[in-house]
Amino acid sequence: MRKLAFALAMLASPAAATGLNIQIEGEGANGTVVIDLFEDLAPGHVEQIAALAAEGAYDGVVFHRVIEGFMAQTGDVKFGKLGEDMRRAGMGGSDRPNLKAEFSDAPFDRGIVGMARAADPDSANSQFFIMFAPGHFLNGQYTVIGQVTEGMEVVDQIKRGKGRNGTVVGQPDVMTKVTVTE
Repeated sequence: MRKLAFALAMLASPAAATGLNIQIEGEGANGTVVIDLFEDLAPGHVEQIAALAAEGAYDGVVFHRVIEGFMAQTGDVKFGKLGEDMRRAGMGGSDRPNLKAEFSDAPFDRGIVGMARAADPDSANSQFFIMFAPGHFLNGQYTVIGQVTEGMEVVDQIKRGKGRNGTVVGQPDVMTKVTVTE
């Protein structure tokens, strides 16, 4: 019985995760996005993202910063929940510690998922972004954690923000449910 419980725990463990399914709803995007996570490139980041997803921390989190021709950012589990004060969205992370950078040679092409961070390279926590177009100026400066394998047409429909910083005004699109896949 103990072996069975251990085996089931290992199957449910975020460390076994290889991807995310993200249900998105809103004024812009409605549908599912599938992301393949790159454990080989960023094991620490993937472990943290998968653990947060498994806990349900990303459910109800908005896309708070969306810049046309660049990227859509989400993942602020502290201040980015739908229905909260959106002026603070993007300023938080999670209760977990920040992550040491795991830079790689993987280029920031269309559909690549990267970790958002502050000025300190080791300040990534829970926020991530999906590239609308190549952004090779990010190469080697931000951690690549995965790539969209299905649903890029949904990503393309995410409600765009305003101004240079891409702050979403009004009702932002939201990740209603984020689940870990194997």
